[in-house]
Amino acid sequence: MNFNWSVMTPILIKALGETFLMVGLALVPTIIFGIVVGVLLVGTDADGVFASPLGSRRLGSIIHSVLGFFVNIGRSLPFIILMVVLIPLSRLLVGSSIGPVAAAVPLTVAAIPFFGRLVEIALREVDGGLVEAANSLGATRGTIIWKVLLAEGRPSIILALSTSVISLLNYSAIAGTIGGGGIGDIAVRYGYQRYDNAYLLVTIVILIVIVQVVQTIASRVARRLTR
Repeated sequence: MNFNWSVMTPILIKALGETFLMVGLALVPTIIFGIVVGVLLVGTDADGVFASPLGSRRLGSIIHSVLGFFVNIGRSLPFIILMVVLIPLSRLLVGSSIGPVAAAVPLTVAAIPFFGRLVEIALREVDGGLVEAANSLGATRGTIIWKVLLAEGRPSIILALSTSVISLLNYSAIAGTIGGGGIGDIAVRYGYQRYDNAYLLVTIVILIVIVQVVQTIASRVARRLTR
């Protein structure tokens, strides 16, 4: 393996920038809509906080089932197939089907149901007694959501977010293999197609380092919030 750093460094820096752009563009809507999905999945359950304003438990159950169905579909589709299916949507939204900005579209679509389900799990771990206590004190549904469910579920949500970020990194590497750019593109074009194992090794090490940093930061933040 030939580690020609003078040649590799600018290529890798550019690829890292594209990867961070993809992940960054997808992360913001993933956080916003993922939390909304998680809250709705918990709130529209049989005993959820939205059961009453929806008019009936039956209606809430229908909404819960439909939302859960689409979340399951989003989580079950292989990302590379999702990218191909969403090419028309990427062209419609950003005017292209290649490049990091275009790749952010399927990344977002794939990440929202994944993060939303993790948020649901985190909120279900919140002690039900806290919700009952808030109800007995006359707290509004908005207060229960913000001050009880989301506030108490913050440590688990942070860890769920770190898992989603790592998944986005993995997805971005796949996106790079079919025109998304980034680290995955470098691994394929320079490492695989040119038989240069140095690029393969370096890209793998870079991804491992990023994952370790993300997980370490998330774990520390979660521990502080737990205290």
